[in-house]
Amino acid sequence: MDLKILWMYHDLMDLYGDKGNTQVLKIRAEKRGIDVTVDTCTIGEERDISDYDLFFMGGGADNEQGLIYQDLLSRRGSIEKAMNEKTAFLLICGGYQLFGKYYKDQDGNVIDGLNFFDYYTESTDRDHRCIGNIALETEMDGEVFKAVGFENHGGQTKNVTTPFGKVLSGHGNMFKSGFEGFMNDQVVATYMHGPLLPKNPKIADKILMRALRKRHGEVKLAELDDTLENAARETMLKRLGV
Repeated sequence: MDLKILWMYHDLMDLYGDKGNTQVLKIRAEKRGIDVTVDTCTIGEERDISDYDLFFMGGGADNEQGLIYQDLLSRRGSIEKAMNEKTAFLLICGGYQLFGKYYKDQDGNVIDGLNFFDYYTESTDRDHRCIGNIALETEMDGEVFKAVGFENHGGQTKNVTTPFGKVLSGHGNMFKSGFEGFMNDQVVATYMHGPLLPKNPKIADKILMRALRKRHGEVKLAELDDTLENAARETMLKRLGV
């Protein structure tokens, strides 16, 4: 069994250790005997996105989003084809924002999004950001559990109808919004950096199963020893009082 991961804009969209997400997915898959390929793609490079089981895109500041958005928009057809062929998506922060309708930066400049989903993001002024550790409750494939991460975003994402989770501590999509991220059957989109997956092995495995489903059908993953990962998550949940 094999797994093919595409990491988009690895050289520009990699805030707060987001690359750790690809490392976690690769290691957790390989421990189960799954062969993993992680390819990268940046501005001007050719890739058939629908060739991959998982599309990963990390976060970036306004400057980086301004650099990549035209290239990203030029790939909309390829991304839509990948969606139609059941590729899984993990989108962090800026990656999350750019799959919506638009992103308005702190100076009022509007960057068109891919417009796959109805949400949109408008930035606040530079003195007001959603910053800090965050905890939420999420439900993935019928299982409810808690997750932790770190958020640092000025963008306020609105009109999300299917959030990734309910905020237990922190802000989420907007200041004290109560809900965080976006999720559907193929896409997990979130502001949670840190990176997200090292302290949240259940999320990592749910994403692996979604990605493997594309070419291998429903896959049952062998259990791993997640003692350290769970201890890290529980320590943060205790610190946040949830």
